[in-house]
Amino acid sequence: MDTVVPRRRGRRIAIAVGVVAALVVAAYALWAWIPRGLQIDGADLRIGQAARGVFVDDIIVRANAEPLNSVILDAVESGRVEEVFAADGALVKKGQLLFRISNPQRNLELLARQYEHSVSIFNLSNLRVQQEASASDHQRRLDDLQFALDQARKQHARNVRLAAQGFISSVALEESEDRLAKQEQAYQQEQRSNAAETRVRQSAEQQLESSIQGLNSGLKLVSATVDALAVRAPADGRLTNFRLQIGESIATGKNIGRIDDPARFKLTASVDEYYLNRMAVGRHGSVQQDGHRYAADISTIYPQIKDGRFTVEMVFTDGQPPVLNPGQGLDARITLGEPASALLLPNGAFINDSGGAWVYVLDADGRHAERRAVRTGRRNNSQIEVLEGLTAGDKVILSSYAAYGNSPRLQITQ
Repeated sequence: MDTVVPRRRGRRIAIAVGVVAALVVAAYALWAWIPRGLQIDGADLRIGQAARGVFVDDIIVRANAEPLNSVILDAVESGRVEEVFAADGALVKKGQLLFRISNPQRNLELLARQYEHSVSIFNLSNLRVQQEASASDHQRRLDDLQFALDQARKQHARNVRLAAQGFISSVALEESEDRLAKQEQAYQQEQRSNAAETRVRQSAEQQLESSIQGLNSGLKLVSATVDALAVRAPADGRLTNFRLQIGESIATGKNIGRIDDPARFKLTASVDEYYLNRMAVGRHGSVQQDGHRYAADISTIYPQIKDGRFTVEMVFTDGQPPVLNPGQGLDARITLGEPASALLLPNGAFINDSGGAWVYVLDADGRHAERRAVRTGRRNNSQIEVLEGLTAGDKVILSSYAAYGNSPRLQITQ
């Protein structure tokens, strides 16, 4: 007779529990194995921590020394270099002969203007001689007419007395009166003719004098251009970028060098465009050389931006380093504001990628980093002021974000 065997339910439950446990372990292992975020190598990272501190509102820029005053040398005339009397780097005095060029065309122009000037002077001299002769001739005729008029008046006066006494006829008196009127008319006509001729002579002389003045100006101009063929130093200083060679042809307007002030210098610095709105003429700065600090203030700002930077010029306000050469580099510190307490983050390459709008913040174990929006304020070469988004103690990736794209999360491998 068969016996009913009870079903072993406990064994089946144990098997089920084991299977579930295995699945859970496998799922956890798979979850732990799957990357969460972009994987990056932690060895290449630069990590910084947000902390409270004093923000020093200044920046350090690399500045180059340049002469404070320079005079540009441009060729005012074209020609061929015949002689060179100075060398690049030499100290020159104002008026010192630097080089001489030849230009036959200018010499021919000078000769032509000199000839025109001489001819005009000769013509003016002849005109004046003719005027004097004509004036003398007119005066002689006037004197003769005046004498004849005086004689006619006297004769007519005698005839009037004689006619009153009945010694001469009325016809003779009328003839005497006509002769007097004719002499007066002749004298007046000569006066009018003399005045008209004088006006014409004066007008011709003035025009000729004006023409001579114009020729004088042209002659001076041409003479100046010929004199410019011998180029002299316009100021005292050091000759720079002067490399003319004998036989070289130069064109008008060509830059042939400059003369620098050898004793007084300024600083020219290239500054990140971020600081353009905070930069102003008169901002204080300083440079340090051989343990001494020299004050230098911003004198000029060139707001044109090139490759993300603009240029400022600084002048020394209380002495300058004793040894400076054109092009020498110095670290210049520019003060933008007063120090103040703030939440600070070390400056790094990340600021150029995110613009200070977001950062990657590490979690507690340092194996993951999440992208977080922040608001930053002022910055200098080593510090960034954090206004929102971080708290003291937060660790942030400071190295470049260029390779991370828009990844919201990073997984850091060791």
